[in-house]
Amino acid sequence: MFANPRFQYWCAKLPLVNRIARARASEAFDLVAGFTYSQILRSYVETGLFDLLESGPIGHKHVASELNLSEEAALTLLRAGRALKLSEEPMGDGWMLGEAGAVLAADKGAQAMIRHHRILYRDLADPVELLRRDRQEPTDLSRFWSYAGALHGAAERGTATGEYSELMATSQHFVADQVLGAYRFPSNARLLDVGGGHGAFLSHMGAADEDLHLGLFDLPEVAEAGAAKLAARFGKSRVSAHPGNFFSDPIPQGYNVISLVRILHDHDDGPALQLLTNIRASLAPGAQLLIAEPMARVEGAEGMGEAFFGMYLWAMGSGRARSPKEIAQMAEEAGFLRTKTIPTAQPVNASILIAYA
Repeated sequence: MFANPRFQYWCAKLPLVNRIARARASEAFDLVAGFTYSQILRSYVETGLFDLLESGPIGHKHVASELNLSEEAALTLLRAGRALKLSEEPMGDGWMLGEAGAVLAADKGAQAMIRHHRILYRDLADPVELLRRDRQEPTDLSRFWSYAGALHGAAERGTATGEYSELMATSQHFVADQVLGAYRFPSNARLLDVGGGHGAFLSHMGAADEDLHLGLFDLPEVAEAGAAKLAARFGKSRVSAHPGNFFSDPIPQGYNVISLVRILHDHDDGPALQLLTNIRASLAPGAQLLIAEPMARVEGAEGMGEAFFGMYLWAMGSGRARSPKEIAQMAEEAGFLRTKTIPTAQPVNASILIAYA
């Protein structure tokens, strides 16, 4: 019915209904033009245009000079960003940050992710070819994630984890903010972050709760560096480092909350179940596993779950976005007694599921 041209014409003419029709038409066009929008945003980030506009209003000639563009090209970019609310022109040839631009200019984590997506776009240049390839065949994205890929065979083990850790650290607040806004730690909590990298998530949690003991479990070269950073900020007495592989090594005991932050969806079902089972074996009765990551089929974040992360994780060579129901079933299979989902203010950044031992 929606595809019928006569029905579309009828909707366009009727009052009230025509507003819905226009909205649907706009949504359809956004699907067609989405890559162009993303590349406009990328241009604002990679050229430093956000920084320039932050000091605005400025003229397009100044922008052209700073970005090494022709005046016509600079004006084209500014106008393109205006349509996306990245820039605005409150006075004649006086350009400054738009509403969306102001938000993104202040968010270094979002900018880091935007820069990172250039790798994904290379893999998605031919999406059908990507889907036809064996997932174990290396991609640009799996090479970047060599740190994670080594754990499931999608890439060779990389020795340098600095770029990975920097990206995770600058974007970690997306999830940390949702956890702090929706979850309350039990009294006398001892938190172990499994796969915690250089401790960015623990740093957020430690700053919010001064009584929280912080444990970091990750590969040796990562855990030691992360724990050192945390100890420098919070003191050695509040921090414990636990080097190891979370698939093959026992998970440290003595913690009543274990967190998996953007970890589970990186792994296929078999390894993910193995990880949950390994964690369950370390927990005393009543302890909690906190799983925080973007999830599939969550109202208000459908596109982020199965569309963005569906293709992203396919290109990465491992993992998939799972619904809270799927994660709950997997946790129960791993031996957890029950689970509970906790609504977050922005599920596009993360949803939360608690599994109880």
